[in-house]
Amino acid sequence: MAKDKTVSNKSYSDIFEATKTALMAHGAAQMQAEHVAHATAHSEMHGNVICGLQYVESYCIQLASGRVDGTVTSEITRPKTAAVLSDAKCGFAQPAFATGLDHALEVARDTGIAMYAIKNSHTCTSLGYFTEQIAQRGMIGIGFTNASPVVAAPGGKSRVIGTNPMACSVPNGSGGMAMHFDFSTSAVALGKIMMAKYAHEPIPLGWAVDENGHPTTDPEAALRGSLCSAGGYKGWGLGVLVELMASAMTGSVNSLDVSGLKLADGPPHRLGQMYLIIDPTTFGDAFAERFERLASAVMEDDGARLPGQNRAAASSVNVPEALWDKIVGLGRA
Repeated sequence: MAKDKTVSNKSYSDIFEATKTALMAHGAAQMQAEHVAHATAHSEMHGNVICGLQYVESYCIQLASGRVDGTVTSEITRPKTAAVLSDAKCGFAQPAFATGLDHALEVARDTGIAMYAIKNSHTCTSLGYFTEQIAQRGMIGIGFTNASPVVAAPGGKSRVIGTNPMACSVPNGSGGMAMHFDFSTSAVALGKIMMAKYAHEPIPLGWAVDENGHPTTDPEAALRGSLCSAGGYKGWGLGVLVELMASAMTGSVNSLDVSGLKLADGPPHRLGQMYLIIDPTTFGDAFAERFERLASAVMEDDGARLPGQNRAAASSVNVPEALWDKIVGLGRA
């Protein structure tokens, strides 16, 4: 099968405008559409295509079906001194996060740390997009979120938690990031197994088990079975931690109770995200010096780097022609 032709020089603005137009054509209000469109363009400019334009069609379909509310405004409350809660009310995660962020940052500056929780939201896709915003405001951001179940416990075969990513962004003191990572606690993203299936290629052992809990290199068997955790029991422990932070702490649903994230119909996702917002100057001025000591040691080691080092946004990206035509067409709906 011939590869899709690509169209180059799609800028951030191109992707933002096309996504915003498509979302508004399917019922999203302007503010909500703009926040989701910014997240989409950001993902594309950083090479995270799984969380970029590939998600727009499902957003539009779910807006039309009512699985996500594109007009709702989040409710912000402060349950305790250092806690801020944004109830997304079955709307998008991006505007829900933005609505309460200034308040949560103010709390962190006052108390040294804030727990900023989002509940009842649509999938947030790229978790690091949110912790990056925290770091750009001078705070350490650590984030957790859950998803529909695809991961089994080590030795098991039943899907009980999602890929359950966690992210961390550390400020550099000048509006940027000194360190940044965003990774799933599963051994691999489900999309990579889908890609192996379409390419008729085997997957490495350790990525997944079949429906009987046996390790497999067959992507078809893996899709009928479950993903494995990264690092075995270590990754499983992190995945469960993420589940508790994102669902139990925020009052959102367990991964077990979320149907496929891109399914057209069904109940709203009602997922949760938890962000720990930490003021690095809380106990004095040592943070920057200690971080620099660590960073210098890493840089002195040829070939080594800190997480997120040299990460930069592209000025333009190549988008498959068929995908771009689909997004533009959704804007004409």
